[in-house]
Amino acid sequence: MKSAIRKSKCHQAIGIFILGFSLSLSHAFAEKTKKPKLPKSYESKVAPPEITDADRMFIDLREAAKKNDVFRTQQLAGNLANYPFDDYVAYFRIKPQLFDGAGGPRGDYSADAQVVAFLNQYQGTALADRMRNDWLLVLGKRKDWSRFDMEYAKFVLDDDTQVKCYALLSKLSQGENPTKLAIDSRAVLLDPSYFGQACQELVPSLVAAGGMTPSEAKAIGRAANEKGYDTMARRLGGEDPIAEIVKAAKADPAKAYKDFSQNASRYSKENQAVAWGVIGQFLAKKLDSNADDAYRMQQELGYNELLSAESQEWKVRAGLRAKDWALVKNAIEGMNPAVRSRDPAWTYWYGRSLKADGQDVKAKETYELIDDQYNFYGQLAREELGKPNHAPARTKVSDQEIDAMASRKGFIRGEKLYSMNLRFEGNREWNWELRNMSDKQLLAAAEYAKRINLYDRVVNTADRTKQEHDFSLRYPTPFRDELSPIARQIDLNLAWAYGLIRQESRFIMNAASSVGASGLMQVMPNTAKYVAKKIGMTNYTNDKLSDTNTNLILGSNYLNMVLIDLDGSWVLASAAYNAGPSRSKLWREKLTSPTEGAIFAETIPFTETRVYVKNVLSNANYYSSVISGQTQSLKQRLGVIAPKAATQTELP
Repeated sequence: MKSAIRKSKCHQAIGIFILGFSLSLSHAFAEKTKKPKLPKSYESKVAPPEITDADRMFIDLREAAKKNDVFRTQQLAGNLANYPFDDYVAYFRIKPQLFDGAGGPRGDYSADAQVVAFLNQYQGTALADRMRNDWLLVLGKRKDWSRFDMEYAKFVLDDDTQVKCYALLSKLSQGENPTKLAIDSRAVLLDPSYFGQACQELVPSLVAAGGMTPSEAKAIGRAANEKGYDTMARRLGGEDPIAEIVKAAKADPAKAYKDFSQNASRYSKENQAVAWGVIGQFLAKKLDSNADDAYRMQQELGYNELLSAESQEWKVRAGLRAKDWALVKNAIEGMNPAVRSRDPAWTYWYGRSLKADGQDVKAKETYELIDDQYNFYGQLAREELGKPNHAPARTKVSDQEIDAMASRKGFIRGEKLYSMNLRFEGNREWNWELRNMSDKQLLAAAEYAKRINLYDRVVNTADRTKQEHDFSLRYPTPFRDELSPIARQIDLNLAWAYGLIRQESRFIMNAASSVGASGLMQVMPNTAKYVAKKIGMTNYTNDKLSDTNTNLILGSNYLNMVLIDLDGSWVLASAAYNAGPSRSKLWREKLTSPTEGAIFAETIPFTETRVYVKNVLSNANYYSSVISGQTQSLKQRLGVIAPKAATQTELP
């Protein structure tokens, strides 16, 4: 629960979780037990029993490495010569030598020998792949394409946008067809937040080689401008004739719409089209009914391919909000294929637009493309096809298969890292171990995670299966003895409460967000005080928010309060729990007619809240199946939301 505070984006992750589990280490980790000699400043009498002095120094080393503090990392690493995580000690020592204080690759050769030695020593590990990722950025910066290509071929995850841009630059430098490379770049150049230096070099290089037109480059620059990266925008596409219109649309889209309606004729047809697309995007984010009109004017002019990914997606949402199915259909057909394929939303809504156009056979074929997906839109697609949304048959694994997971190196290392609150590194080790596992192995790993109370890993691991499933692991119900009586007492739907907890904290008991929300239900301190007073919890103090039962009582009661305040709508209440009741009410007030819940959810202006609501309600449907064996229509759960004036109740 974030109330009125929105969290910053960090690699598309929600919040920063801090975990403190006390976990015993298996004998496999205990092979390196010689205790490093530590400076006196690290000899602490108050360190928790599961965290040694060496562990605390290791945590400091990690923090120094994050800041690329070369001197500090060298100093700390020197005192951890015999530490069990020798690869991490080496990595944290080398990595700051590759990047400057601002996080940019240095591009020099000083650390090459150390990197090569590291990659050779720790070949095939998660951390070696991370080191290779870092080095590829350095090699790309200095245009060492021969070495870059050799290392890129070994990069397993291949999930870094800058590295992908350098890979395209390498191909361009070797004479590959620039037109083909420009086409390939469309799947890479989607979010300017991840472009960095590499992508800012790639775009003008493709233009200079004749593979990309100046208009296409300006469109990529405009996408950066829309997100506030003005300098990047100019580097990508040069001066944009509609840069001022972009600025005006971000500041006051209603005024920009009015002004451009009067001045559009001053611009070329192309610039009129892209300007209407930008204005339409920002009107749609304000839930302004003129968004549909702006996008229809853009549609008449064409140039869909010059709209940013954001503008393309909000074009669909504007059409949905206006129930303009022709615009929805045209918008999805005109999408960049990479944008269209990355979210099942556009497949589902395309099917709906075909159905609205009377093309029932094609609509059915479209739904079938995603009806095997166990997500929000997969469920809706199955309902359109008349199929049930119950949990699939459970695949069981043996104790022997589960026991085998205890000796997996990645899991052993992950447990230790979790015990030190190093969640990012713990997840890296755990997820790397999951690579290439069969469905049954994944289920065994999820069961192992359940045994050691790592419920977020239970969910994450079970969620990866393709053919064989166990939804009691995908949708686990820990703390049921505590939550069930609370929900029963206030008549709160237990499946919905679990669906929300799964999304909020992944059952990490002492999860804490970057804005102060904490516990299983991620309750904000001020909200907790408000709810405690309302329900007569007279002895409440904020330090009790970390208590599991207290957190569940306060979170459940608040969820019930917003549900009552918002007329029993699970969509509105879920949105209110995440973004605050006042925003949820405002979004409802913007409606001009009754709107199906799926459309309302898809057109929520905040990305975090939009994803949150869809996930919570999708979760709730499966939890209903897991808990009671009964299924419910997701459409019915979403309901229809009607416009309504603001109520007098003010909840935090």
